[in-house]
Amino acid sequence: MSEALLSEDGSVYFPARRVDTQMKHVLAIDQGTTGTTALVIAADGRIAGRGYQEITQHYPQPGWVEHDAEAILERTLLAARDAIAMSGVRPDVIGITNQRETIVLWHRDTGKPLARAIVWQDRRTTERCAELRNKTTFIAERTGLRPDPYFSATKIEWLLKKPEIAFVARNGRLLAGTIDSWLIWKLTGGRVHATDPTNASRTLLFDINRLRWSKELCDIFKIPIEILPEVRPSAGDFGKTVTSFFGKSLPITGVAGDQQAALFGQGCYGPGQAKNTYGTGAFLLLNTGDKVPKAGEGLLATVACDAKGGAAYALEASIFVAGAAIQWLRDGLGILFSAGESERLARSLDSNDGVYFVPALVGLGAPNWEPKARGTIFGLTRGSGRAHFARAALEAMAYGSAEMLGVMAKRGKVKFESLRVDGGASANNWLLQFQSDILGIPVERPDMIETTALGAAGLAGIAGGVWSDAAEFIGTRQFTRFTPAMQPEAADELKAGWERAVRATLGWSRDPAGSTAGRKKTKKKAAAKKTAAKNAAVKKTAAAPKRSK
Repeated sequence: MSEALLSEDGSVYFPARRVDTQMKHVLAIDQGTTGTTALVIAADGRIAGRGYQEITQHYPQPGWVEHDAEAILERTLLAARDAIAMSGVRPDVIGITNQRETIVLWHRDTGKPLARAIVWQDRRTTERCAELRNKTTFIAERTGLRPDPYFSATKIEWLLKKPEIAFVARNGRLLAGTIDSWLIWKLTGGRVHATDPTNASRTLLFDINRLRWSKELCDIFKIPIEILPEVRPSAGDFGKTVTSFFGKSLPITGVAGDQQAALFGQGCYGPGQAKNTYGTGAFLLLNTGDKVPKAGEGLLATVACDAKGGAAYALEASIFVAGAAIQWLRDGLGILFSAGESERLARSLDSNDGVYFVPALVGLGAPNWEPKARGTIFGLTRGSGRAHFARAALEAMAYGSAEMLGVMAKRGKVKFESLRVDGGASANNWLLQFQSDILGIPVERPDMIETTALGAAGLAGIAGGVWSDAAEFIGTRQFTRFTPAMQPEAADELKAGWERAVRATLGWSRDPAGSTAGRKKTKKKAAAKKTAAKNAAVKKTAAAPKRSK
């Protein structure tokens, strides 16, 4: 790795080793929920350099998830400098992809965040979303989404209730944005406050039909429209970085939310093409071209990218917890020493022995959309061990994905011949074989599973002249294919067990006696019933004829 140097303004940067090549390169920044990955990708598709930095998760209360926005910037710069140093080249352009919906509010003048970033997994606005049920149709018609704590609007609304933030907003010095906007603002030295349509479409504030911010939606959430970033094409001009960050000013020419970037990175930029990403959550997207799909049956409509990086549309299913369940088994329970160990443990069992894990650790996403749901495990016996937990967590990814693929095929009126997959958990061969068995169709994994970063690189590279078009960009990829090996009857039996477990989870979360208000209501009813019975007994006694002596 190159030696760290100080720039004229005191910032640290890593000078790249110069190599004798005229080939162009893209720096792809993938700012995810658990960390930032940076890749330097050559025009021939090779990964010339790689960097990764984990970020700290903050859980101030049950159901709350926060990130430190300044730490995200710091870790992103470290990962990017490591990738550049390893590559030995200076990138020509930068592409950014990011965890969607996570929101940052900062001061226009100081550039400092006014609170921790509220992460997409955060559920603190559950009650507020319940209040918006009468506006569900209105919101869905404009955004393709539904009121849920998952999306950005109620997070911004919640933050704006803080007096110190409201004061900055009243004085016109407040800026808001998803993580891409925050990084662009900081990397360009505060010269550009922008986002792209794919990220904007995940806020509950963006009209996907008109492709612009909606004043009507902003008014519902009492959000000043002027604090929101300018929306620019995903493959386009997002300004240039400050020279001190990378030793040279680099143009940012591609931006997309992580799942839309993965869709593009898989080559699914035409209608009828689909992919599934197994990341922190699992996200299944079907490109519908220039037609706005109708959301429903647990599916959302969202903005994607066409072959030129312009706006297209997609159906999306969002499963909140996928790889995060494995992380929880490792970090929360200490059941796993490493995420990779889950494959060995799953293989050590001939079957799941009736153990099912519904990983609703932050509520349930598609198709049930139940924010009050919590993680549940069924079928444990004295013979259950850590292998059962690991296998159940992997199986849950496959069951949830299969459930949503069936709904998507029906609603999109398509028949899937195969499914392309990516994300960190797709490195697990046992999981992909099980997914193929449950779906009954082949599953294809690209040689580079980090297609989120690859998609950001593609958008930036097409806009920046690294590749002439999307076909040239995707032409270097190869795929490993997993084909079904399980009898359909056996797969159906396993899926029936999963559906039973989900029904039980929903029943527990929707039981009115489970909440504080529900318990109070139940006690009140019981007390009223007892009082009524007592009064009835008194009346009966009073009405009874007196016996003569």
